[in-house]
Amino acid sequence: MARHEVESEVQGRVWKIEVSVGDRVEEGDVLLILESMKMEIPVESTITGSVAELRVKLEEAVEEDQVLAVLESD
Repeated sequence: MARHEVESEVQGRVWKIEVSVGDRVEEGDVLLILESMKMEIPVESTITGSVAELRVKLEEAVEEDQVLAVLESD
């Protein structure tokens, strides 16, 4: 199983988390939603697999290129 890091493309804060560790996800599924400059920015799964780690919490401030989640491919 390969591990894939999902990074933030913007600076903002975690507005909503849509998945939990262990959840199965398809490529394109929304993992979480960031809020930046009053806009909601969905962060999508880059692969089909499962959520191995969530490295952020609700309301946490995040930086651009910060790892938000780690996914494992099948």
